[in-house]
Amino acid sequence: MFKVTATRHVLAVNNLQDAEAYFCNKLGFDVQFRTDGWVFLHLGSFNLMLGHCPDEIPASATNDHAHFAYINCENIDEFYQDCLSRGASICQEISDKPWGLREFGIITPEGHRMLFGEELTPPKAD
Repeated sequence: MFKVTATRHVLAVNNLQDAEAYFCNKLGFDVQFRTDGWVFLHLGSFNLMLGHCPDEIPASATNDHAHFAYINCENIDEFYQDCLSRGASICQEISDKPWGLREFGIITPEGHRMLFGEELTPPKAD
């Protein structure tokens, strides 16, 4: 039977060194390994491959099409505060959404965007 065991997002970046530094220093990712023109990162079970593509159109030129991931998580307020204290660029402030999630958005210096969300606990029935 088919089963998805993990996902890995792939991003083309114009400046590999700066992109790696942003993801690690501002968002808390760890480096799994580096190989020619690639850096493999992870934040818990969120896996990311950064590929050096210096001549490609930057993600910032695609505006809202630069969203590449929605990451479901726990303890979102703690992570949000950590991102703020590290100087991450917030493109959507944390808030409760009518679709039952508490979420916020990050934008990288090259313009890639991702949203982090945590399910809100439904009210208990009386």
